[in-house]
Amino acid sequence: MAGRFFDQWQVGDRIEHEIRRTVTETDNLLFSTMTHNPQPLHLDAEAARASEFGQILVNGTFTFSLMVGLSVGDTTLGTLVANLGYDRLVMPKPVFIGDTMRATSEVTELRASKSRPDAGIVTFSHQLINQRDEVVCQCLRSALLKRADSSA
Repeated sequence: MAGRFFDQWQVGDRIEHEIRRTVTETDNLLFSTMTHNPQPLHLDAEAARASEFGQILVNGTFTFSLMVGLSVGDTTLGTLVANLGYDRLVMPKPVFIGDTMRATSEVTELRASKSRPDAGIVTFSHQLINQRDEVVCQCLRSALLKRADSSA
């Protein structure tokens, strides 16, 4: 199991996730259509070309989902009870087809669960960074994780 239990984290733990992902036209097209998002900036090359971006803009909810997905293997895989929420989500730079993404995570807070003695809450600060070293997405994720001694 790749993820860590609640009691294996410390505030300040930082991970540079190894998996990188180049965003494809198919990613953007499928995600936009599967989520019923008809925004021309995501789907219409001519409309996107006429915009301030000059090209197709990758769906922001795909960008957010990719950031979280790239982090799961190193953070919560096999130890997660539930994601409790996402806060302070921002997308300071656009993502375009062909951009290659990498993610980082840092633990910003740890607290024992008041209602579940076998678990605790870890708050991760996630960042998604493109090949130009620009942060394109970031958020805080609160995750309820099992304690190591509760896994048996």
